[in-house]
Amino acid sequence: MITKLFIDASVNPQQRLGFGAYLTVSNEDKVGQVQVKMFKDTSSTQLELETFLWAIEDISIETELTIYTDCQNIIGLPSRREKLEKSNYHTKTGKPIKHNLLYKKFFLLIDKYPCKFIKVKGHKKSHLKDPTDKLFTLVDKGSRDALRKHMSQIHN
Repeated sequence: MITKLFIDASVNPQQRLGFGAYLTVSNEDKVGQVQVKMFKDTSSTQLELETFLWAIEDISIETELTIYTDCQNIIGLPSRREKLEKSNYHTKTGKPIKHNLLYKKFFLLIDKYPCKFIKVKGHKKSHLKDPTDKLFTLVDKGSRDALRKHMSQIHN
């Protein structure tokens, strides 16, 4: 039974591609393998959302889930929900807001699977990291390493 989900993403804005990574921890403190996936035609905000949605759909959830992320957009989305829905995901000028389909899917999934969100401060010095930070480092490193490897293959 998975109870903790760590997610992070790294994007190359010029190439509009990036890699998302997630890691699960069960209630018995069994740590899974870091899973990594490439996303194309994306931005940093979009990639964080895509990574969250992919991770939630990829794992089997049987209990409340605690999500660990350094993404302020994901942390703040639940509190923005009412305003987004009230405006039917449109700006004051009547245009659909960017990423509205991803936001709608996000809310559908957190309704289906109760989630608690925890903000993690990324890139801490090693001696300042607690066990949660050390687990988050695995997804941070996983997404960054995958992006670096991909970019070096393109340039070689």
